[in-house]
Amino acid sequence: MAADYIGLYIKDFSRNKVENSRYELFKSQLIEKGPKANQRFLLSRLTNCLCPLIVNNNAAKLVDKTDVILSLLLLENSRSPYRELANKLNLSANAIHKRIQSLIEMGVIRKFTAKINLSALQAVVVTLYGKSEAESVANLHEKLGTHGSIYWLTLGGGNYMIIGAYLRTMQEIEPLVDYVKKEALMLNPVVGIHSSAATSPRFSPEKTLHSLDRQIICSLSNDSRKSISDVAEDVGVTAKTVRRRLSSMTRNGLVEFSIKWFPDTSNDIITTMQLRLRPDADKSAVSGMLKKYFPNLLFSYQFINIPNLLLCFVWTNTMKEVKEFQQRLENEETVASIVSNILYTGYIFDTWRDELVRPQVAPKIEKGN
Repeated sequence: MAADYIGLYIKDFSRNKVENSRYELFKSQLIEKGPKANQRFLLSRLTNCLCPLIVNNNAAKLVDKTDVILSLLLLENSRSPYRELANKLNLSANAIHKRIQSLIEMGVIRKFTAKINLSALQAVVVTLYGKSEAESVANLHEKLGTHGSIYWLTLGGGNYMIIGAYLRTMQEIEPLVDYVKKEALMLNPVVGIHSSAATSPRFSPEKTLHSLDRQIICSLSNDSRKSISDVAEDVGVTAKTVRRRLSSMTRNGLVEFSIKWFPDTSNDIITTMQLRLRPDADKSAVSGMLKKYFPNLLFSYQFINIPNLLLCFVWTNTMKEVKEFQQRLENEETVASIVSNILYTGYIFDTWRDELVRPQVAPKIEKGN
């Protein structure tokens, strides 16, 4: 039986192309001993040779601060050249390439995306969060993923969840809340409206984006790092034309290049912290206060309808770091209280925003581990 288990470990590590001299030594010893080998010998070799590999394999799935900063830079602009990213992180372009490939292999980065910019669409961005009363939320993503406006779902302990949505108008907020109450059994959701929903003279993307622009965004939608020449071949125009149209769209804030990011895929810990600010807090000083916690504080949401609340997303390697991070924030003069929730998985859905640049397809769901 021991030999059977060891064989499975060998198969697993071979499949993952683990290169380790101790593993090779153990493998040769196992072959030499043959099928009737003493089980005590086999088990001792399993402990001495394979367990360190298991530890090393898990450790490799932890990301460091450089990986986090790199991910945030790609979230902001996934078409950034390696050299530009390297200069910002004081690394070589080759090191940046290797880190990105590692994040892709780990499943932390799933896709490099291109979409019509939210500001160009004048979309209303809302976040709902709270506790679901459902007995199980395991299959909830299957329901919410078909809504058409919900782009994001993340789940935490105790049925805590966060739902993000892109809406065309403010009038869609109430129907969305009713839908979430019914389907997610989140009976008392907190509804936060992002500042990007602040209205200005409304315009249609059709009046701003040419048909060719939408074709270019469509070509880049599943690989925003695609070369100009490949995009030109996709849409049937010259590379010069594609470059000119992309420059125009970028300059006018009409296109967004980002990534589908699943930090929960690694062995790190992602926590939401609801910061309730003191009534007399200096709002202008809050952003400066939060910068001190970068990059562990990934980003924060401030809502125009809940002025004294910040919803912060925090990255750490250990639970001890979560505790210490919260204690530091609680000592800030502007913070009145903090409620924390550990997140364990997330989903990203296609929405009406994606359909603006491509033919109708069934909504896609992507899940973290």
